[in-house]
Amino acid sequence: MASSSGTKGDYVGMPRTPSRRMTRMPTRVVELPSEENSADSEMVPSSLSVIVPILRAAKEIEAENQRVAYLCRFHAFEKAHKMDPTSSGRGVRQFKTYLLHKLEKEGEYTEKLAKRSDSREIQAYYQMFYEKNIQEGEFTKSPEEMAKIIQIATVLYDVLKAMVPQQNIDDKTKKYSMNVERKSEQYTHYNILPLYAVGVKPAIMELPEIKAALHALRKVDNLPMPRIRSNVDDSSILPMERIRNVNDILDWLSSIFGFQKGNVANQREHLILLLANIDIRNKDIEAYHELNSGTIQLIKDKIFKNYNSWCNYLRCKSNLRFPQGCDREQLELIYIGLYLLIWGEASNVRFMPECVCYIFHNMANEVYGILYSNVHPVSGDAYQTAALDEEHFLREVISPIYHVLAKETKRNNKGKASHSRWRNYDDLNEYFWSDKCFRLGWPMNPKADFFRHSDEIHPANEGPNQAAAGTGKKKPKTNFVEVRTFWHLYRSFDRMWIFFILALQAMIILAWSSSGSPAAIFDEDVFRSVMTIFISHAFLNFLQVTLDIILTWHAWKNMKYTQILRYLLKFVVAVIWVVVLLISYSSSLQNPSGLIKFFTSWAGDWGTQSFYNYVVAIYIIPNILAALLFFLPPFRRIMERSNMRIITLLMWWSQPKLYVGRGMHENMLSLLRYTLFWIMLIISKLAFSYYVEILPLVEPTKLIMGMPIDNYQWHEFFPQTDTHNVVIVIAIWVPIILVYFMDTQIWYAIFSTLFGGIIGAFSHLGEIRTLGMLRSRFESVPSAFCSRLLPSRNKDTKIKDVAVDESFERRNIAYFSQVWNEFIDSMRMEDLISNRDRDLLLVPYSSSDVSVIQWPPFLLASKIPIALDMAKDFKGKDDTELFKKIKNDEYMYHAVIECYETLKDIIYDLLKDEEDKMIITHICYEIESSIKEHIFVKKFKMSGLPSFSEKLEKFLTLLREDDKVETLKPQIVNVLQDIVEIITQDFMINGHEILQTVHRQSVVDQNDKKGQRFVNINIFLTSPKSWKEKVIRLHLLLTVKESAINVPPNLDARRRITFFANSLFMTMPKAPKVRDMLSFSVLTPYFKEDVLYSDDELNQENEDGISILFYLKKIYPDEWTNFVDRVKVYPEDEAEAIRQWASYRGQTLYRTVRGMMYYRKALDLQCFLEFGGDDAIFDGYRTMEFSEKDRTFLDRAQALADLKFTYVVSCQIYGTQKKSKVPRDRSCYTNILNLMLTHPSLRVAYIDEGEETVNGKSQKVYYSVLVKGGDKYDEVIFWPAVGTNNGITLSKKLTRKYTVSSFLVLQQKLGKENLKIKIMPLYLLVEKQLQTIDMNQDNYFEEAFKMRNVLEEFRRTHHGERKPTILGLREHIFTGSVSSLAWFMSNQETSFVTIGQRVLANPLRVRFHYGHPDIFDRIFHITRGGISKASKIINLSEDIFAGYNSILRGGFITHHEYIQVGKGRDVGMNQISLFEAKVANGNAEQTLCRDVYRLGRRFDFYRMLSFYFTTVGFYFSSMVTVLIVYVFLYGRLYMVLSGVEREILNSPNIHQSKALEEALATQSFFQLGVLLVLPMVMEIGLEKGFRTALGDFIIMQLQLASVFFSFQLGTKAHYYGRTILHGGSKYRSTGRGFVVFHAKFADNYRMYSRSHFVKGLELLILLIVYEVYGESYRSSSLYFFITFSMWFLVASWLFAPFVFNPSGFDWQKTVDDWTDWKRWMGNRGGIGIPHEKSWESWWDEEQEHLKYTNIRGRVLEITLAFRFFIYQYGVVYHLDIAHHSKSLLVYGLSWVVLLIALVVLKMVSMGRRRFGTDFQLMFRILKALLFLGFISVMTVLFVVCGLTISDLFAAILAFMPTGWAILLIMQACRGCMKRFRLWDSVKELGRAYEYIMGLVLFMPIAILSWFPFVSEFQTRLLFNQAFSRGLQISMILAGKKDTDKSL
Repeated sequence: MASSSGTKGDYVGMPRTPSRRMTRMPTRVVELPSEENSADSEMVPSSLSVIVPILRAAKEIEAENQRVAYLCRFHAFEKAHKMDPTSSGRGVRQFKTYLLHKLEKEGEYTEKLAKRSDSREIQAYYQMFYEKNIQEGEFTKSPEEMAKIIQIATVLYDVLKAMVPQQNIDDKTKKYSMNVERKSEQYTHYNILPLYAVGVKPAIMELPEIKAALHALRKVDNLPMPRIRSNVDDSSILPMERIRNVNDILDWLSSIFGFQKGNVANQREHLILLLANIDIRNKDIEAYHELNSGTIQLIKDKIFKNYNSWCNYLRCKSNLRFPQGCDREQLELIYIGLYLLIWGEASNVRFMPECVCYIFHNMANEVYGILYSNVHPVSGDAYQTAALDEEHFLREVISPIYHVLAKETKRNNKGKASHSRWRNYDDLNEYFWSDKCFRLGWPMNPKADFFRHSDEIHPANEGPNQAAAGTGKKKPKTNFVEVRTFWHLYRSFDRMWIFFILALQAMIILAWSSSGSPAAIFDEDVFRSVMTIFISHAFLNFLQVTLDIILTWHAWKNMKYTQILRYLLKFVVAVIWVVVLLISYSSSLQNPSGLIKFFTSWAGDWGTQSFYNYVVAIYIIPNILAALLFFLPPFRRIMERSNMRIITLLMWWSQPKLYVGRGMHENMLSLLRYTLFWIMLIISKLAFSYYVEILPLVEPTKLIMGMPIDNYQWHEFFPQTDTHNVVIVIAIWVPIILVYFMDTQIWYAIFSTLFGGIIGAFSHLGEIRTLGMLRSRFESVPSAFCSRLLPSRNKDTKIKDVAVDESFERRNIAYFSQVWNEFIDSMRMEDLISNRDRDLLLVPYSSSDVSVIQWPPFLLASKIPIALDMAKDFKGKDDTELFKKIKNDEYMYHAVIECYETLKDIIYDLLKDEEDKMIITHICYEIESSIKEHIFVKKFKMSGLPSFSEKLEKFLTLLREDDKVETLKPQIVNVLQDIVEIITQDFMINGHEILQTVHRQSVVDQNDKKGQRFVNINIFLTSPKSWKEKVIRLHLLLTVKESAINVPPNLDARRRITFFANSLFMTMPKAPKVRDMLSFSVLTPYFKEDVLYSDDELNQENEDGISILFYLKKIYPDEWTNFVDRVKVYPEDEAEAIRQWASYRGQTLYRTVRGMMYYRKALDLQCFLEFGGDDAIFDGYRTMEFSEKDRTFLDRAQALADLKFTYVVSCQIYGTQKKSKVPRDRSCYTNILNLMLTHPSLRVAYIDEGEETVNGKSQKVYYSVLVKGGDKYDEVIFWPAVGTNNGITLSKKLTRKYTVSSFLVLQQKLGKENLKIKIMPLYLLVEKQLQTIDMNQDNYFEEAFKMRNVLEEFRRTHHGERKPTILGLREHIFTGSVSSLAWFMSNQETSFVTIGQRVLANPLRVRFHYGHPDIFDRIFHITRGGISKASKIINLSEDIFAGYNSILRGGFITHHEYIQVGKGRDVGMNQISLFEAKVANGNAEQTLCRDVYRLGRRFDFYRMLSFYFTTVGFYFSSMVTVLIVYVFLYGRLYMVLSGVEREILNSPNIHQSKALEEALATQSFFQLGVLLVLPMVMEIGLEKGFRTALGDFIIMQLQLASVFFSFQLGTKAHYYGRTILHGGSKYRSTGRGFVVFHAKFADNYRMYSRSHFVKGLELLILLIVYEVYGESYRSSSLYFFITFSMWFLVASWLFAPFVFNPSGFDWQKTVDDWTDWKRWMGNRGGIGIPHEKSWESWWDEEQEHLKYTNIRGRVLEITLAFRFFIYQYGVVYHLDIAHHSKSLLVYGLSWVVLLIALVVLKMVSMGRRRFGTDFQLMFRILKALLFLGFISVMTVLFVVCGLTISDLFAAILAFMPTGWAILLIMQACRGCMKRFRLWDSVKELGRAYEYIMGLVLFMPIAILSWFPFVSEFQTRLLFNQAFSRGLQISMILAGKKDTDKSL
């Protein structure tokens, strides 16, 4: 625990007696923690948390005074013993025993050291501690240090009081203690702003914007001060009153309404930072004294926009009132502060934004009454200003609403109850959408309907369905009911289904016409038939209104009568239209028949065709009006949002009155864009459907319907009718119709791919995708960088001046180099590049030393060697041609000039003697003059250049040595002399003249010592870093010869460099100044994931002998080599460095925090670029950090960074990990603490648990805690009490601790675990914008630098006055290189987060929030329910609901691709399947939810189409794809087994038709994953080139990507369909580790048995039966393609888990898997036995969804099971033993055989249980008799009845499905089976089927495992990507590791 927390049971302040040795009862021996390794202050049980500060203080002072430390620990022990004398608390006894042992050990030792008594010792130390640390340090130490010192001093005085009587404490000590108590209020731990600190104030408190905000908040002199009543014991004396002092507006509000102190402190900081960040923009800092008048107004409008909208909606007057003459700014701040305090303490009520509005509405009225009125307008009572206790608001306002939530939690039954049986957050919030919420009154009436709740208990004999709803009488839902039915799809998207159904009807009518051409519509009869679509429309509309009534039935009690009336009137009108249209149409027919004749008799003689046309014209008037309004979106928006009664009345029919979803219309341009998109798509789809799917089937259908069929091969129940012709037509047409409804998804994939590629190209994506492209455009990169990523430096600079001013270009490069070099250094520290790569990529900070611009060496690589070769080989006499060739390559010219000037400077600076310098000067003069005079080749010999280059390279190599420069001085001198000799003798023609001239001058000099030349050099000049960098750069320019395209070789480094450079040319907002930028926070949820890999985790070998560390070394060999080099250069703890290196390549919290902290680093650099000045810029960012004179600047940068950025990690169980003794938990705690200590901007929020005794019973208390890194420990910033198991527990006053708003742990039951850790810290964040980052994400420095540009998007208006509320960002999936599966998943996810979301945002306008790393407008979302929804199960995919909610409430969501964030994905087969199952579950729940319904109904038609096909429609289409296969095969099975197919094919009128196959071919593309591959290919082609995309596509197919996608299709279909039918969705933890292990066969069987294996075997049987008994389309190639796709689907579903399982075909593993699977199948289940241990436990768990499903689900399950009976009915008539008999008796006898077989199996099972042990002989006799009987019967059947061997195999195909159907029906009727005591038999039947399925699956695996090459092929298949990066996987799986274990 981080600090103490007081309770009512604390002993602080009570009279204490001098300390004495305590006696104790004997305690049991416990295993004590190691004293060396355990921090005793961190192991304290939660019930003793108040002693944590005492133990921490003891540890801090132990080095100075061990005796006093001992006394502190003894005091802690005494206090713990008094708090829990019986040691009844959890872990108390063990802790007290451990502490007592420690005290006994220390007591005698420290007593010997003491020189005086304990009382004098502690008093003396206390005085010394005060004088040294407080008195002297007050004005020199930081607030953080002073807070720690004050806490220690407080603990010391508490210990002193416990030991020394009050009268014996000297006056000096008392005086010091009073001063400490006074200062304790000033020095408290703080989050960002130390508001009450004195002495050395941090720079952030000196910022003028902070001072101005504080001044505005502290303006309280004119407010009525709250009064505190002092009660006295004597009743005859009147209570006394005194004025309570308040510091600011929030203090005043807290006193009036009773808010918690911690909440006030949190919201005070929140409001100050909000005011400061908004007010500073574009303001003159020099004249900054007070807030701008518009700042507060802007915040008020933003915060209260939803409140004002709510008031207008309910037509109530807003209580934001500003009387004339008031201080408006002060009153606005009061209202803002009140709302923030309400929201901060609202707990789970924050999910109910309109409930918060209601609370604020009434409390704002009270504020107005207190300030400007004396009498309450309703009650007539006087407004009171008496100060309330700080728990008043929580107790009186939040607690009653909480109890309503808690009771609904019980009904939820842990998510298993039906959604319609309990009210979720939306239901409770929507209660406040009606004016009846005002019936609650204020203060709220506890007897109001909202709070009334019956707690009747259901009878004990109630069935499981009823009991599932929990206890209590259910309350009606509000506005919407989430019923489990597929009809929600039709109800939510009825316009789409109506359109497609009517289009299908019209196309069939046209195709059925004689011409079969669309032009046939002009034929009168055809047109009349087409007009029947309006009748169909009326029927479909009737269906829709009927569904509205049925599906909202449970909410009618909560509806207004106007809503009920609307539903009923719509139903009546729909019925009327159906009747009228039928009558009017039937009357126009000449020869009506049947039902039409009946309606014609109604019409009489008044009906004609023209009359029907008139009726249709009237019928479509509403649709015509809607079409007209469609092109007037502003008008529609105004009408829908209007609250005027007349407009509401006009809109009443078309739009139900709801608070959300009004006016969601885009502007005209956006509307035209997505309308054009969908018109083109629909035209293509309908044309394809007509000519390929419908038209080819019409002619065969006509022939079949007119064909007599009388030769059936089974018993025909209706032989005299033409039923079979209709059934045949249905069997043929149903698959086609399903394809018709599904293939729009395929067309969407095609069009979104095309549009996404075009939009991406216009966005400049992929323009720089290789280093070669970067090299060609690098010259323009610095200017692009400065124009986009830096704020404008000089507004007067003209563009024409920029183009010609070289100094401006140098300045651009100087600014660019700061960021570029930090970017390169960050990649070096991440080990992506080597030291050499870094040197080649760095750009010099300043080019002032040379006359040309210095480009990075990787651009100049090989330029000098080429220039040398050109000069050496030059044969001309005039050097003009030579220099022309050099200047043609600008980079070569720059390299030559730079090398010459740099070499001249190096040699000149190195020399000490003036004569030597003179020689160099003369040489340089000769070179420069000859170049000017164009006689260079005449005066210099080019043949000497190679030897000169060789010596120069050696010279620079010697100068680069770091540690041996002095010892190498003779060599350096020798080489330097050689260089000069070569220049003068071999290179220069007259070089000897220079030496002679200098020599003659030297002779004249009297001081000439006649020594050798070039001996006296300044060797120490090589030490400075800048000089060393110059040498290195020159050496690289001379020696690097390879092409720059190969630097850096690391693929990820290349990707980052090219993307960063490319993004500089993309459209993005101009960067603001740091002070003007929007502030932002980053939030990361963390639960139990890896923080930092431990040594054991890294080195632990799996069963193949492979460790994670070894695996990573092989996957990232270059990065490991770079790491080894870095560790040698930067020595550090080797083991810790290895742990971090490995963790940075996994999906760990360490990696995420490192990435997010790049934001802070980027902010520091941005401050430097803005305030550093030209001198600092040209010197470089790195040199500034260590200069003492820049301390002020660094403090200022720190303050601005704190003002703009905060990072919070929500570690839900951090408190539990802190107190845990489990090594992994302790490791997680330690690693998180180290992260906080390393990164000052990091905060950790968590829910802590404590215990307190209430009425003699111990109960848990929950706290929401925010901590930051301190000196050695985490410092508690906020510590609120949260709640108990029984409800709200009010927080107590905590000594020197904030008590922040309550966060109820109800979320564990009513909501979601992962949501709780996301929402819990939301109120602790103080910045205006919020970025959500998942635990598996990463960030990059260069991308973090663009964050302020992205935040500017919030200020840009889009389409009028709309500003974004969510910014979507691009992601890069960094896990693609781990395995082939990871590569597939990476490509799939990449296409979704790039091209997919690009199209969703523009042009479709349906992008929502799909997870991280989106950026939220925090103010918008906290006033509208938060960044996620919280209701359990229905909001399983909680992230997307933030987007739904934002759009429904008028938000705007954009997507931006000039910045990207890293993201990890699941890398193993089982991990990926769990993820896909979770997403499919979430989409199924979305299908049922109110948000999807409202969006589907409120979007316009084309936007609704976009919404459907990009959300739930994709999963429904996946399910339909699978359903098509079933329908097709079952239809063919019927035709084959009945014999009608043979009849048709043998007919002379029917020839082989390819129509069906052509139509069905479309679904095969979906089935094989082409739908997912298309966007991948386009995006890879766009960003990497289409040649690369084609190559990747081919490789993916060779690696069986289609198998993977087909398998995942089954996952989506299974979990989506089952969830809608039965529920059972849940959060599935996938795990994010490296998959280097082999999944056992039993694990795969458990995971995929029901979702894939059962379905795959069913399809296998269907295909076998169809192949055996069918003869259709044998010559059709298209038929082969269709059946091939189905066989492929079957193979994928059955064997993909084993193909993609590492070592899946290793023989030894196969043997082990079989043994493990048999053990699992044989183990008995029971209570407490997990499903991993027993088949029975797993079997029960697999049927759990049937326990809680409704009656519809059970009936449908049984109905679907009846399909298996067709096998037996059809096959038995084809048996040889049937002798072609078609009698029903054949089928009856087959059932007799089946029943006999089941009875025999039952007898064997019962015999084994009853006789197997005690009557073994009897059991053997029984089995022998049964065996003999079986042999006898089979003999008779073969000999007498004509049974054949083929009949036996056919019987298996007949009876196995029947048995499975019986099993499914019995499972659905579980209750009945248990009642009749048949459940055990059902279980045994199920076990038998599981054995058979397992054997069928295992046999191919076992056979393939015999062949070693199969295993080797599989290894290459799985790890091909790793092979390309150096992974020797064959060596890995053989367990052969390198013997070199060293770095």
